[in-house]
Amino acid sequence: MDRRSLLLGSCAVVLAGCQSQGSSVRVSSRSYSGPRVTRIVVMKSKRRMYLLNGTEVLRKYNIGLGYSPKGHKKYQGDGRTPEGRYVIDRRNPNSDFYLSLGISYPNLHDRRQAAALGRNPGGDIFIHGQPNRRGRAPNRRDWTAGCIAVKNHEMREIYSMIQNGTVIEIHP
Repeated sequence: MDRRSLLLGSCAVVLAGCQSQGSSVRVSSRSYSGPRVTRIVVMKSKRRMYLLNGTEVLRKYNIGLGYSPKGHKKYQGDGRTPEGRYVIDRRNPNSDFYLSLGISYPNLHDRRQAAALGRNPGGDIFIHGQPNRRGRAPNRRDWTAGCIAVKNHEMREIYSMIQNGTVIEIHP
């Protein structure tokens, strides 16, 4: 087995199941009482995520992306983080990764694009913290299967600030 196949296989095993019901994570009773987050903007090339109220930046974070970050996600297993306009559509306090906020990928365009390639578009794209099991996150910046990763203390803050229905724009 060549090195790339071994790496991709390891990533698939390590990263499967952002949404699956893993060990329970206790969410702090921390609540957010500041301005409402109206939009999330992700700049993949800068590895930055911004939480905004209108045009005002409320918070900014360094992020990790999919293990093959350049370009738009086209199908399951390509290691890319999607690009485009989506919404936060679900919350999972019990994911395999520390807290998670679901992104509405794939949309109709994504499904059609994958179908044209004869592939499955994939899904289960989230903003999340680190793996709940020690030692599971590779020691590099871009390690997810296509999700957006932050540090756990940042994820607690983000989880308290973001509501379902919040628009997320992911740019190259």
